Parts: sequence; structure tokens; C-alpha cells
Amino acid sequence: MRPRTLTLEETLPRDAAQALLVGRAWQPGERGGPTLVTVRDGTLVDMSTLAPTMAALLERADAAEAVRGHAGAPLGPLAEWLASTVQHGPDPAHRHLLAPVDLQAVKAAGVTFATSMVERVIEEQARGDPARAQAVRERVVAEVGEDFAAIRPGSPEAMRLKAVLIEQKLWSQYLEVGIGPDAEIFTKTAPMASVGTGVPVGLHPGSTWNNPEPEVVLAVNSRAQIVGAALGNDVNLRDFEGRSALLLGKAKDNNGSCAIGPFIRLCDAQFGLGDIRRAEITLKVEGDDGFVLDGTSSMSKISRDPLELVQAAMGRTHQYPDGMVLFCGTMFAPIQDRDAPGAGFTHHLGDRVAIASERLGTLVNWVGHSDEIAPWTFGVSALMRSLAARGLL
Repeated sequence: MRPRTLTLEETLPRDAAQALLVGRAWQPGERGGPTLVTVRDGTLVDMSTLAPTMAALLERADAAEAVRGHAGAPLGPLAEWLASTVQHGPDPAHRHLLAPVDLQAVKAAGVTFATSMVERVIEEQARGDPARAQAVRERVVAEVGEDFAAIRPGSPEAMRLKAVLIEQKLWSQYLEVGIGPDAEIFTKTAPMASVGTGVPVGLHPGSTWNNPEPEVVLAVNSRAQIVGAALGNDVNLRDFEGRSALLLGKAKDNNGSCAIGPFIRLCDAQFGLGDIRRAEITLKVEGDDGFVLDGTSSMSKISRDPLELVQAAMGRTHQYPDGMVLFCGTMFAPIQDRDAPGAGFTHHLGDRVAIASERLGTLVNWVGHSDEIAPWTFGVSALMRSLAARGLL
């Protein structure tokens, strides 16, 4: 097994000196617990007296200005926090970084990119069997092609395509949300259940066909305003979801199956919705077996604008008083053969997964089984007790 490392340079955005980054860190000790932080000149700075939770901070109309102007106490070099996180994981006896979200609902949009939409159709047609996937893939592409990006969901062109696919007996529930009028929005996991950078993500031990899902994650306040963004790994079990869409919860929500980080970059004069729309995302998977997978895609290829996704998730029929974070959908579905010709990609335990973007930094996790990695034990009630004990409420 190769040594596990995570550097400061890899973690921070390319323009870190101008980036307004906020996150959460665990401070050990009797008076410790989750602490709101920012990054200044490579040092973590305590923001807990500005806001007790990330949800509370993002509710402030002046969140960016307040963080920039707050003189918090330094907590030490970020590089040391990264090293401790990788070495000890989410051990409460040691300092480590947390996911940069707490009380927000964790929502996700599905089937928002053409390539991953085709792969979802293949999963369904193959019934979760990777051995059948290549033959199904060739049939779907021959009948439909892969250029769905030019078709606006819900448009007359999309409805004509739907009619053709139904006639060819190739219509799918994934195509319904991919090119139909309604976006797929689902709950990814519970508040406080997400993991951050530098720690393991979890696969259900019963899965034999799975993959990372690199995504941009929007930070949205209760007023449906996009106030920042981060990176996310919407860890997915292709075999479970391929067997039945009704297994989505089992495919998507397991211990450690939602990673967000490394920080939320707040929107300000240097970073905004236009930068999110243009974001280029890279994925790199490195296995202890020497396998390497690289992928690149762009938010510019998304079929539904981020604002449209927020409107689909939040509004008169869905309120989130603590705000939400919203995964925008995966833009990269890996199909590169790993274990055998035609078998496609699946994770091995120990895989290092790095999801990166120049303006958001890099989210790094290692792959484990959800029943063997550290269990989730610190929930909302524990957070409230911790904040009250520290006089932060």
C-alpha cells in the first residue's frame, strides 16, 4: 500500500490568495468540537465567534464581508491539519478537517449531463450487470447517439426524441429526467453525515460495480441564493441502482458515501455564478494495483443551469430553513476497463480519488467499505450540546 499524503498545494485553489474559503474543523479536548474556520495565508483561523454553524454563517447577507473582516484566532498551519486528518481520520482524539457543511439539507440532482445520462440508461438496461453493459452501450449509442447536450430538457425537440425512443423500446426513467421537463432531485444523505477531504469514503460491502461521481456542490441559503460552491463525490453503486431505481437510497446513502470539500468558496467579487458555470473538473483515481484513471469535464456541458436546479429543489413546495447544499450531477461516468476486457470500471479498496477544480481546490478521499470505516456518531444533537458547552449558542 502506498503512503497516504495530502499536500497544502494540492488542497487549495490556484488563486488561494484571493479565495474566500470557509470550512469546519474538529478541535479535540474537553472544550473541543466542530469549529467554523477560514484559511488565511495557509493557516486555519477560528471563525466560531462569528457564527456557530456553517448554516448560520451562510444565512448572513454579509457572509463574505463578515468572514473577510473577522479577526479570529489562528489554529495552526493548514498543512499540519491535513497531515493529522490523513493520519488519524475522523478520530475525535485528534484534530482533523470536517465536511464544510452541518445543518443544511444535502440534496442532489441526477442525470444532468449527457454522457452520464447514457450510462444511466445502460445501467438500467443491463440490470446492474457490468458484463452486459458494453453490448447495451453499443445498442443505445447506435440508436440514440451521445449528443444529448444540444437538447434542452422539456423542449419540443426533446419530446420528439422521447417519441422516437419509445417507438424503439429504448425509453428509460433516466431519459425522462434527463430530457423531460422535470429535474431529478433527491436527498443524498442526512445533515451532519457528510465526510470531508483526507478521510475514507464508503462503499456498501455488497457492491461489486461502483464508481466515484465528481460534482460541483452549490451552497444555498434558505432564500434560495447560491452563496458559494465546493466539490463533491456522490459515491454511487452502479449494480444496486441498475437493478432498480427504487434502490437509489441503498445505492447512494451509506456510511461515508457523501464527500464534500475541501472548503466552501464563498461568492464575492473574485468568484461568482459565472465561475461556477465555467468550472472545469478533473477526476483522478489511483489504485494500489497501479491502475490510474483520469477524466476531465466541464460544467458548461450541463443540461440544466445551476439556477434551474436550485429552483427545482427549493421554492414554494420545498423549504429548507437551514439552507441546503446541492450536488449538480455527475459529468463523468468512468467506463475504462480495469479488471477484465469489457468489464468496465469499478473501485478497489484503497483507491485514492482526487476531484479537482482550479477555483475550488482538490477533494481527496480513499475508498473503503462502509461497514469498516469509522461510523457516523456525531449528529445534530451532539453538535448542539457541543456548541452550548462552549458558549457559542
